[in-house]
Amino acid sequence: MKRQQGFTLIELVVVIIILGILAVTAAPKFINLQKDARVATLSGVEGALKGGNALVYSKAAIQGKEVGDATIDLNGDGTDETNTYNGYVKDTAGIVAILEDATISSEANTTWQVEAGQGTGEFLIYDHNTSNNECAVQYTAPAAAGDTPTYELIKTKC
Repeated sequence: MKRQQGFTLIELVVVIIILGILAVTAAPKFINLQKDARVATLSGVEGALKGGNALVYSKAAIQGKEVGDATIDLNGDGTDETNTYNGYVKDTAGIVAILEDATISSEANTTWQVEAGQGTGEFLIYDHNTSNNECAVQYTAPAAAGDTPTYELIKTKC
């Protein structure tokens, strides 16, 4: 008598169930990658804004304009002037200038939008494909002498 080799139906069902459990366990990690990517990009924008603003403050200090309202020349040739308060940028044009990226603008056809927020000296930088107040970097210019700007990541619905 010849014995047949192979898997029984029960063995195949058990293997399929195990694979299903593994897939259900691993799937959420892969589904959330888009949110993680948006948050990482926002963190990069926040870091670029902080670094650029530190350089603007340095330029303001060199030009003796680190206190109060002032206009500073970013590149030294008189063509790239930015409005500052206490040495830090205070308007959307200044934010766009220090980030120096063609995809960041206050116009609707760019990837990243910069617009005034709810409070005084408050600005939102967000991807125009998301809701502006739920996935953004909020920048608040200094309000008084000696203050520094604040930066906040808003990532409730990225």
